[in-house]
Amino acid sequence: MIVHIVMFTFKNENKAENITKAKEMLAALVEKIEPLLSMEVGVDFNGGERAMDLSLISTFETKEGLNAYATDPAHLEVVSFIKEVTELSKVVDYEK
Repeated sequence: MIVHIVMFTFKNENKAENITKAKEMLAALVEKIEPLLSMEVGVDFNGGERAMDLSLISTFETKEGLNAYATDPAHLEVVSFIKEVTELSKVVDYEK
């Protein structure tokens, strides 16, 4: 199993609205992209200095499934929006 984790820090402009929209868009991908087995999206409540605003944990059977997800048009639409409204992202991919 492949686990894909991404964390985002959003720009201050329309921050709450953009976080909500990104969360909804990401969660909807499970129904749209077949290789995507699961998607958990969380919004930070900590607000600490080291905290990021939103995280996602998604799973795939194979690396090929992750690659298919990465290039799927539905995913790319979400990526386009998120790139506009975030200032930083970090990613970790690993085999479980």
